[in-house]
Amino acid sequence: MSKKVFLKGTLILACTGLISRLAGFFYRIFLSHTIGAAGMGLYQLVLPLQGLMCALSYAGIQSALSRLIASKLALCQKKEAHFSLLLGTCTAVFLSSVTGLFVFQKADFFASAILKAPKTANLLRLISFTVPVCAVHSCIGSYYFARKKAFVPAATQLTEQAVRIGAAYVLYLIFLRENRPVTALIAAGGSLAGEIAATLASLLAVSFYFGNHTFSREEARSLKTSALLEELFELSFPVSLNRILLTLLGSIEVVLIPQMLLRSGLTASDSLKTYGVFTGMALPLILFPSTLTASASVMLMPSVAELDALGDQKQILKVTDQTFLVCMVLGLLCGSGFFLFGPFFGQLLFHSKTAGIYIRYMSFVCPFLYTNTMLASILHGLGRPGRCLVHSVCGILIRIFFVVFMIPRIGLRGYFYGIFLGELLLTLLHVKALKFPYRQSGKNRL
Repeated sequence: MSKKVFLKGTLILACTGLISRLAGFFYRIFLSHTIGAAGMGLYQLVLPLQGLMCALSYAGIQSALSRLIASKLALCQKKEAHFSLLLGTCTAVFLSSVTGLFVFQKADFFASAILKAPKTANLLRLISFTVPVCAVHSCIGSYYFARKKAFVPAATQLTEQAVRIGAAYVLYLIFLRENRPVTALIAAGGSLAGEIAATLASLLAVSFYFGNHTFSREEARSLKTSALLEELFELSFPVSLNRILLTLLGSIEVVLIPQMLLRSGLTASDSLKTYGVFTGMALPLILFPSTLTASASVMLMPSVAELDALGDQKQILKVTDQTFLVCMVLGLLCGSGFFLFGPFFGQLLFHSKTAGIYIRYMSFVCPFLYTNTMLASILHGLGRPGRCLVHSVCGILIRIFFVVFMIPRIGLRGYFYGIFLGELLLTLLHVKALKFPYRQSGKNRL
């Protein structure tokens, strides 16, 4: 990928991400004022389970499609690329529909036995419908990333965010008019509406590339459907396994936090409020600058893969050094700002002194948090997803250790210590994996 394409794609995704996060940031402020900290806590509690549903059904297929379609297009096999998209999307929708139906039917069990919050049952039922819908536009987005065209996924993301916010506000007005209590259902309803809008926009966009062409049975046989399916699953299985394991560990972490807060002496209501303030108010502000690094990481991975294929180890080292330096500087600048103005932001944006305290705590994590996104992208570009998985598991296990043993003793502050040490370890492991194998032999891979 040329530098021009890289910068153009990064700029498009960064601008889209900034607009989307800015809108999402004020959306969270709106939610914090309407459904309250406890409602935010309930909604945040179901999101890891939604992430696990995605990991089980289509996340691996989404990543595999991008690589598979890119290879077909490189060989000028346009029809095979289109059929791969169709085949992969149908497979993803089928798997996600089965997963969503299972969660819908077992919502009461998951709410009471797993999440330990019976009030989340209706949220789970509503969110289960979003998974197959999201699978469609996620797979179509992979097609455009394979074509190195970021405009359509960017437009789809903006559409999804705009409809999400608009639908949630309409639901809020309906609840008020009917004198019903405003709950986290408006957030789940807005999410479903946004995913539907994104899917419709993606289908409209991709129809211009497919035209009126349909695949007959004879064409499907000539394209070797079984071979494409086998190739798709060979590519998607390791990615799915990584996502499932990381999502499971992350879900365990999220479910444990409110329970450990109860052991620290908080009531059930206060533990949900505390969790809601951190995940729904403080954390989104801390993650806001990562829009730039996340956008660049999407475009960086194929660039590194090209350098690796050419065996240009010197350039890979140069890219790694520059990436590390830029991300660390960005993290230090943002972290300093959050430390100095955290309490002010908490009061101004959320009318919460607690949110300001949490923002200040999390400011120390910024340099490592932003850097790890880019370093992980480089490792994936070098074909080392296994190494990334091992590193991420180590970081999450440290956080879970602090959740279980420190939160009951010193409250949520113990979790901040775990996040800091986990992200620091992750950075050190990424740097070691990227630096020393290349400087020693240039062939050490995992």
